[in-house]
Amino acid sequence: MNRVFKIAPSILSADFARLGEEIRRIEKAGADLIHFDVMDGHFVPNISIGIPVLKSIRAITRLPLDAHLMISQPERYVAAFAEAGADSISVHTEACHDLSAIAAQIRKTGARASIAINPETDPDRVLACAGELDMILVMSVHPGFAGQGFISDSLDKIRAIRRDLERRKLDLDVEIDGGIKADNIADAAEAGANVFVSGSGIFGHPDYLEIVCRMRDQIAGI
Repeated sequence: MNRVFKIAPSILSADFARLGEEIRRIEKAGADLIHFDVMDGHFVPNISIGIPVLKSIRAITRLPLDAHLMISQPERYVAAFAEAGADSISVHTEACHDLSAIAAQIRKTGARASIAINPETDPDRVLACAGELDMILVMSVHPGFAGQGFISDSLDKIRAIRRDLERRKLDLDVEIDGGIKADNIADAAEAGANVFVSGSGIFGHPDYLEIVCRMRDQIAGI
């Protein structure tokens, strides 16, 4: 299956005092979508941003908004995030009892359904409902904090997921989130990921266009 590579800057690492300007800069840099991390202080220790911020971003960009809900009881908030403008919604395996039900709930809103797994989580549970999903998100850091180091074992998990999807002829996106930079994005692509979330790897660089182009160069031809 042909994989389309997508670069997804995570605005958790953006300058929130200049968020509108940051969005415009990543648009001009050629980002494919915007990754929007939501933390509740319960499922993960930190608290980040929520529905009002996503709604304000939706008003100023046409880029797809990729909402990553690192929250407990995500089923309570799926409809509100979709209504605010999320094009895809990821919820965590570890926070959901019935993955098929929440995938159907997400799709009913018109958003793309994605299930995320933490570094310590076996992928078998999410693979069991892969036919009901649009994307699987593999965390390559422990969720809740920006700027962590990349967990290299996540590449083996991505390989296993991609092999299983190809065996079953399921054409899903496989997203990787955590510690992705220009020097390891090719490893993630070769393992089978095609959506690359990068926070400090992009926003920590002075020239967003240059770093996004460098990332694309690294994965060209894979």
